[in-house]
Amino acid sequence: MKPDQKLKGLIFDFNGVLFWDDQLQRDSWRAFAAKLRKQPLSDAEIDIHVHGRNGKYTLEYLLGYPIGTEESADFIEQKESIYRQMCLNLNGDFRLSPGAILLLDDLVKHKIPHNIATASGKKNVDFFIQHLNLGSWFETEKIMFDNGQIPGKPAPDLYLGAAEKLDLSPVDCMVIEDSHSGIQAARAAGIGWVVALGPERTHPKLAKLSGVDQAIESLREIVCQDFFEVTGG
Repeated sequence: MKPDQKLKGLIFDFNGVLFWDDQLQRDSWRAFAAKLRKQPLSDAEIDIHVHGRNGKYTLEYLLGYPIGTEESADFIEQKESIYRQMCLNLNGDFRLSPGAILLLDDLVKHKIPHNIATASGKKNVDFFIQHLNLGSWFETEKIMFDNGQIPGKPAPDLYLGAAEKLDLSPVDCMVIEDSHSGIQAARAAGIGWVVALGPERTHPKLAKLSGVDQAIESLREIVCQDFFEVTGG
């Protein structure tokens, strides 16, 4: 399955796409929720109120009331410190997802513009840049992240900003997402080709989501020459 016209750029969600960390996110939010409200989050709560959402949204759900930026930042840092330590505890398993390095190498080789639009905050983005060597493939100053000012997914702002930093129209971009709220954000941004990533058993459900053009199991399935205007190499 391919778009009618070749695309010009690719924008990745990060968590769950370039780095498969669903279980880490679940475990760290459960641990923090148990500390905050004396009860861990259920799987259903995580799917609705954590997956693809920014931290402030999830905190307000846990607390049951709106919070200010400063209070939100303090709580989020407590949770993310748990998460980052869990990442480091993975040792050799703390790495990019299957097929990611090959795809990123091809994007660089063929000079295809690419970026990241993530609900993660700056400390986590800096952590990933350091430990996963993202500077080898990305102009890291262009990465769009939750800075506390930009509306989070499913609002389109992160994807609109990521496309703008590539000097591309959203319709000329592919987005690869793993969350419903992220897919909604890509659709709202007018992204030209939306790819949903998940286990094969989830593909029928993912394919039915509004705005999804293709479902894949890993980044190995994205071949640059099939989708993008290729130059270089």
